[in-house]
Amino acid sequence: MLGKKLSYQINSSTVEFEFEHGTAYVTVVTDTIMNVFVPYQSKDHRSKAIEGDKRQNVSVKVSEENGAVQIKTDKLTAEVHDDFLIDFYKEDGTLLCEDFRGERKKKARLSDEALATLESEGHAVSADGEKEDPVMVIKKMDGDEKFYGLGDKTGVLNKRNYEYENWNSDLPQAHTDDFKALYKSIPFLITLKKTGVFGMFFDNTYRSHVNLGKENDAYYYYSAENGNLDYYFISGEKMTDIVEGYTYLTGRTPLPQLWTLGHHQSRWGYLSAEDIRRVAHKYRELQIPCDTIHFDIDYMDGYRVFTWNEKDFGAPGGIIKEIAEDGFKVVCIIDPGVKLDPGYAKYDEGIANDYFAKTPEGEVYVNEVWPGEAVYPDFGKPDVRKWWADNQKFLVDLGVRGTWNDMNEPASFRGELPQDVVFTDEDQKTDHAAMHNVYGHLMSKATYEGLKENDKRRPFVITRACYAGTQKYSTVWTGDNQSLWAHLRMAVPQLCNLGMSGIAFAGTDVGGFGADCTPELMCRWVQVGAFSPLFRNHSSVGSTYQEPWQFDEKTLRIYRKFVELRYQLLPYLYDLFHECELTGLPVMRPLVLHYENDPETWNLNGEFLVGENLLVAPVLEQGETKKIVYLPEGTWYDYETKKPYQGKQYYMVDAPLDTCPMFVKEGGMIPTYELAQYVGEKPYDTLKMRIYPGDGTYLHYQDNGEDFAYRDGAYNEYMFTHKGNEKEASVQMNKEGYTKYKNILFE
Repeated sequence: MLGKKLSYQINSSTVEFEFEHGTAYVTVVTDTIMNVFVPYQSKDHRSKAIEGDKRQNVSVKVSEENGAVQIKTDKLTAEVHDDFLIDFYKEDGTLLCEDFRGERKKKARLSDEALATLESEGHAVSADGEKEDPVMVIKKMDGDEKFYGLGDKTGVLNKRNYEYENWNSDLPQAHTDDFKALYKSIPFLITLKKTGVFGMFFDNTYRSHVNLGKENDAYYYYSAENGNLDYYFISGEKMTDIVEGYTYLTGRTPLPQLWTLGHHQSRWGYLSAEDIRRVAHKYRELQIPCDTIHFDIDYMDGYRVFTWNEKDFGAPGGIIKEIAEDGFKVVCIIDPGVKLDPGYAKYDEGIANDYFAKTPEGEVYVNEVWPGEAVYPDFGKPDVRKWWADNQKFLVDLGVRGTWNDMNEPASFRGELPQDVVFTDEDQKTDHAAMHNVYGHLMSKATYEGLKENDKRRPFVITRACYAGTQKYSTVWTGDNQSLWAHLRMAVPQLCNLGMSGIAFAGTDVGGFGADCTPELMCRWVQVGAFSPLFRNHSSVGSTYQEPWQFDEKTLRIYRKFVELRYQLLPYLYDLFHECELTGLPVMRPLVLHYENDPETWNLNGEFLVGENLLVAPVLEQGETKKIVYLPEGTWYDYETKKPYQGKQYYMVDAPLDTCPMFVKEGGMIPTYELAQYVGEKPYDTLKMRIYPGDGTYLHYQDNGEDFAYRDGAYNEYMFTHKGNEKEASVQMNKEGYTKYKNILFE
């Protein structure tokens, strides 16, 4: 506790407070965002998530009344009290959020003796409450408060009454609702209650904890094992404002290449060029659209990064060029672990230049991953990131179109890296405890910059581990899921919360990575995958193959149907990524993001929006052929038949195995392309707009789908306007900087 407030002084947009036991700061970033900072460890922020100075020139008024200091913008007020307790108010004086003043009352625990007995009998024992984190903020929790965000955490959409840990973790067991940590650490929370909505981003890279009322329903808290108290309070009129504010701070997903929105095929277990060739030929033979094949670890020579396995994959890059003639793009996996192998160029370069993490005694730290004994690049060093970026040229020269970063929590086979392994934070030494959660983030940054420099096209990077802000560099997948109905059900809230946490380009392994996928599960999973931002079928060696032709003819037909739908919807998805680059709003959205005042959406786990116009309600339960669908306010239309449904009510709709219920909002317009087997097979010179009754406007974006020319104005914007039951919409060119469509059709 900081004790009584002694004084304060104003320095531009920052108010510095002196308390009995320390110094603290409140900084106005924008008229809706403030930063709260207590320098427990260091005087500077050293953020890995936020790049550049985000402060805007806004009017700030500071005053003191009854011992409390008010820091006020036109839209947000922070009121600072003794002990650095802070309350936040809306512009009209409504209390949004207040620090908790009462006594913490932890949940009842068994005695140490009882816990020891349970543990000796083989029961899992929780150590909750045994250690108190030194960095902590506790907020009063209202009875109607809901919580969203936190990245890839398992379980349901609304995180109230759960607790989580931010510590990037590769856990081999099947992911369940009670997992506290997974591959990603994104300590960003959106809070919704009757008095308003706000967000908090806790920018601390150490292991941290979030308890959202599980300990006590009177409060919730964030805590960290080390570092500073450094959080951003983000206010707004609606939930979308909070996402926009958070991504203003941490960055937004850049517009990807169009082909990356297509269908991806992957498997750990493609062991040779012939395996790859066979998969590529089968996709074209069966006329199932596919753009991308991912190469897992076996393409490397002895799992050495930036090498090629000529024995099984032939001449370097040969198979890549061969399947490229049939429209396939290749994404290759790269792990951070560099094989300990004197004579291997990358190991020798790293040793010569002091690029690897070390033990406290100064020796290069060694653990074990796929190549055997391996060492870990110290990505906190700028010159290491430059080295890693330069090495992307090896892949680019082979014809590789994207890099898949795996095992970058960082993972290891001999247990977790010790906390005291020495890493670097830009210009100073630090330890693994500080850099663990940003290891994958910094690896992705280096990869992105290397691809951008060596390829010139928009980089495609996919990563398993990440931190807040990684969306600037990489797409993500949710990691090693399994072929379980529970994991299909989990996919929807998991991807929706990732989207609200800034990670707009995300997906799951369609069909499940581990275990064996059944035909029914694959049919239902592809109906989620077809609408997920990243659409990749991926599975593990040892499991049954799950390419679509590995199942029965009915499953193949259903799989093809939804992949074809995905390719028809490419211009709609691309429009949403364009919107995301501008606003940070995700592609895949929970209904609550647009209908936060509708209680039916607060805990809705089984349906989602793609953009604002398209509602998708997939079947997520084995054996079900009907789906209970909730439609929010307004009139909604069946995507195919255009049958109308009145909103704010539930419907029981038919959903046989080959059907995924889809609805379009009144006045909605959905742009589509003619079906192609891959992006680039033929020019997209005709746009077809699906029009649904009602008044509406739609902004459509078009560019070459590949490079950065759009940032210099090489793009088109079309504004469509529709009235009532008209069969067509009017079209106006808002911007013309690229080749226009030859035809625009309506249906």
